[in-house]
Amino acid sequence: MESIIKDRINNYRAYGVNDRAIEAAVKAEEALAGVYARIDDIVTYNELKVLDAFRSEKFSDTHMGLTSGYGYDDVGREKIESIFAKVFKAEKAYVRWQISTGSQAISAMLYGALRPGDIMLSVTGRPYDTLMATIGISSGKNDMSLMSYGIKYEEVELKADGTPDLEAIRAAIKPETKMVFIQKSRGYTGRRALLTDDIEKIASLAHSIREDIIVAVDNCYGEFTEKREPIEAGADVIAGSLIKNPGGGIARTGGYIAGREDLVENAARHLTTPGLGSEVGPTLGANSMIARGLFTAPQCVGECLKGAAFAAEILGGQGYKTSPASDEVRGDIVQTIEFGDPDKMSRFCAAIQSCSPVDSFVTPVPWDMPGYDDQVIMAAGAFVQGATTELSCDGPMKPPYIAYMQGSLAKEQAKLACMLVIEE
Repeated sequence: MESIIKDRINNYRAYGVNDRAIEAAVKAEEALAGVYARIDDIVTYNELKVLDAFRSEKFSDTHMGLTSGYGYDDVGREKIESIFAKVFKAEKAYVRWQISTGSQAISAMLYGALRPGDIMLSVTGRPYDTLMATIGISSGKNDMSLMSYGIKYEEVELKADGTPDLEAIRAAIKPETKMVFIQKSRGYTGRRALLTDDIEKIASLAHSIREDIIVAVDNCYGEFTEKREPIEAGADVIAGSLIKNPGGGIARTGGYIAGREDLVENAARHLTTPGLGSEVGPTLGANSMIARGLFTAPQCVGECLKGAAFAAEILGGQGYKTSPASDEVRGDIVQTIEFGDPDKMSRFCAAIQSCSPVDSFVTPVPWDMPGYDDQVIMAAGAFVQGATTELSCDGPMKPPYIAYMQGSLAKEQAKLACMLVIEE
């Protein structure tokens, strides 16, 4: 086995990787054998689960047809949504290519569930940057936010070790608290991603205080990283993007909302119009793309997880602070590397970009990215703009200069990028 690994790594010599980096990579691969086996077990479980959903729903060629106009009676769209619901153990799923981003799906989930006078309680601290404008806590005037409609916002920080502060959550829940909001992934923070077990503890606590509290989860970057999804752990509704995990590197756009039927339908009404809800929305031939992406998603996520584990192992061995650790159980596909220096961070992103199949010749530079208060540097040589199951790396240009690496349709791409960084 050792010789096979060495032979495989030696292939990188053809791409200018020096012997020092190759030696470090061989050691990293050897150390990760058990981690890779654990990931393979998760991939197998989830791939069979997805396959079972396609088979039990009797998906056929008929369901990959095209509808236009209003999209009434789109049997393919309805079948795909039934498959998503089965995979996520939800009563209903709303899956549309018209949803451009995960933030749009999450925003619809919030607007569909909350009403004036309600309190939205975030129990994982401050949400991801692009949701702040939706809530009304970003800088600048915003008369379309939840808060502008009389919906209140409160938050509870996680503990120092990244686990939910259950006692603080218990104390923060008031009679007006309508929603407990959970962000599974770390976002642009140093904290760890939540695991399904963490979500189960939060949901159990919230529902024990009041059964009608809505437990809503931003599931972006977290799908198929574990054997259980948030709804199986007691969440009422989840939302995410198809150009992240559940699109399997194939979906070119789209998003989903899944969970309790009334909550999903209310989100659909927000995105379309009351009275129409989920009944409209032409697929324009996107059904095949969405279905095939979901089918390949567990395998794709497995490659992402292996690439991230490799980055943590080899860069951690070079003295960089990485999170999660290479052998840590993961709740999302994001890997952080702390550089402490803007130039080092920029050079790392440049290495990622140089190993991309698209725009490998481009050098990423910090820019004023919409939805963010700080300049952001982003390496993203992807076939789909913004697709984070494809290898990308980004982060705000502020101390301690943390790069957030995610994705890799093939882990070899992430490995090559990391070896080139070690050379420098």
